Amino acid sequence: MRAAVLRYRVMAYITGVLIIIVVFVGIPLQIWGHNTVIVNQVGTVHGVLYMVYIVFAWLLANKLHMKPKPTVLLLLAGTVPVMTFVVERWMHRQYINPALAELEPQATPVSS
Repeated sequence: MRAAVLRYRVMAYITGVLIIIVVFVGIPLQIWGHNTVIVNQVGTVHGVLYMVYIVFAWLLANKLHMKPKPTVLLLLAGTVPVMTFVVERWMHRQYINPALAELEPQATPVSS
């Protein structure tokens, strides 16, 4: 479970940063500077890594037995700038932390 969470978190942050670069740097540079290098290069990398994000997010959603509506929100988070960060925090509070707490062994009192 921890490995699935780590894979999801890494891909969420990577795709989140890349879409922010494309939208807030690449697109203005393309429109006003007539330079498409960032949009083409970073946009392509974001697209490929977003597919990896989709796979890891889907695997995590299955492990957490999430319902369809939050799963769709999780999968689409990489398409809106900043949304991956918001959804990642929400996922931790709502699903990941409770699931990890269930996996940890309960401390037993030591009798003397």
